[in-house]
Amino acid sequence: MARYIFVTGGVVSSLGKGLSSASLGYLLRSQGYSVRIRKMDPYLNVDPGTMSPFQHGEVFVTDDGAETDLDLGHYERFTNISAKQSDNITTGKIYSDIIKKERRGGYLGKTVQVIPHVTDRIKEFIKKDIAKEDFVICEIGGTVGDIESLPFLEAIRQFSNDHGKSKCLFIHLTLVPYMKSSDEIKTKPTQHSVKELRSIGIQPDIVICRCEQTIPIDQKRKISLFCNVAIENVVETIDVKTIYEAPISFFNQKLDKQVLKYFKLKPKRGPNLKPWKQITNTVLNTKKIVNIAIIGKYVNLKDAYKSLDEALTHGGIHNKVKVNLIRIESDKLKTSKVKEYLKNVSGILIPGGFGKRGTEGKIACIKYAREKKIPFLGICFGMQMAIIEFARNKLKIKNAGSTELEKSCYPAIGLINEWNKDGKIIKGTDTELGGTMRLGLYEAKLKNNSAIKKIYKSNKIHERHRHRYEVNINLKDSCEKQGLIFSGMSPDNNLPEIIELKNHPWFIGVQFHPEFKSRPLSPHPLFSSFIKASKSHDGK
Repeated sequence: MARYIFVTGGVVSSLGKGLSSASLGYLLRSQGYSVRIRKMDPYLNVDPGTMSPFQHGEVFVTDDGAETDLDLGHYERFTNISAKQSDNITTGKIYSDIIKKERRGGYLGKTVQVIPHVTDRIKEFIKKDIAKEDFVICEIGGTVGDIESLPFLEAIRQFSNDHGKSKCLFIHLTLVPYMKSSDEIKTKPTQHSVKELRSIGIQPDIVICRCEQTIPIDQKRKISLFCNVAIENVVETIDVKTIYEAPISFFNQKLDKQVLKYFKLKPKRGPNLKPWKQITNTVLNTKKIVNIAIIGKYVNLKDAYKSLDEALTHGGIHNKVKVNLIRIESDKLKTSKVKEYLKNVSGILIPGGFGKRGTEGKIACIKYAREKKIPFLGICFGMQMAIIEFARNKLKIKNAGSTELEKSCYPAIGLINEWNKDGKIIKGTDTELGGTMRLGLYEAKLKNNSAIKKIYKSNKIHERHRHRYEVNINLKDSCEKQGLIFSGMSPDNNLPEIIELKNHPWFIGVQFHPEFKSRPLSPHPLFSSFIKASKSHDGK
């Protein structure tokens, strides 16, 4: 029988509910329990797939092709459990399902209402696809008091009544600000946040207090008194120097112990925090720095490339170097000044993206990396830009481009209408934007004696995709004659998956997103190899 842990947030957003849920998930799993983590998002979009990264940060993609909230990336990286489509839902998806059912006559003429129909659908989501998990951790997006979050909060209140308090635990994350002018820690925002939560029928069992410094015992007692929570269940989480300290911090605060105590359980084995201590030590104490340029449209918003930033850090940890990310806005990059932008970098990375804005700056940087022998990694759109650069400057196809960006160009990159997955033909469409891409895990076979095969140490790989456009297979022979090898292909040999440049220290493009599968405790081999090559280039 699964036990359910509901994580809510109050006072302000971005307090770290996702990181707290992921850390708790790791601690419970390391003590012998099976864990599943889910996210409920209150916005009306059906999924984050069509949302601007400026609005919502990156879109995380699961093995089974769901476009999800970036918090699922935290869950995967910390627990090493692959998320599924059934682990993320939005208000938009819920209403869409309900309206479709109503149109089919599924409610038999009844008046469709928030209670019980919306709340029942949320409760179905919480229980769906649960097998033998010991714990299901459900994070509710938004902040208590938001209109958008009310149906979710009502649903988890009902869920606790339906299944019994002994099977449900409520954790509330709040801000305990430090007022520098008066040199005081203030508990009032936490009191009001818990009061708001209690007004809708939810009494938190554990309060996690986000703060800049240690909370004095008197202030903890005040939180305990006014929030009706046992003092040992007032858990502080002080700002950490690196997110990899979070599991250690929560263990020291005995969060996992209190959770197990609530459910009358004992650890099946001792938690293993040694890997996190080693990673934290490497991140905080490594002196060697490698400069990596990330050239994209969304670099000013850190969360836009969250998984990518983490994967590069993982590669740095593996090579015992600190990765310094130099973020360059591609649409403001002047092609005549590429050398000036990239003069101090040891590696160049072009991430995924959509749209024409900033493409010429990316292409100029790829040309510079190719000619100056600087390690280069192109991911998804970055690989496509590398193909266009090579077609223009080595194959002399001056009008080479992507039909995504310009219909009248030579289609080095074009829209794919259908593709093969697991022996089935899947058809694409250009009539809608949401959910119409090649999404999720696909197989690629690797060329013998290629650099990529040496990196992966395998004949075939499975990586996550998120794109509509593909490299024109008709360019394969002419590219390879000029030294650009198509070293990874789809099983049917129709779709180029990986390219690499001969006679170059390290120049690789991939159509997939390897960053989604990188973990701090098991860095992705592609990023480890890229940072190793950049480290060597830095030593020249």
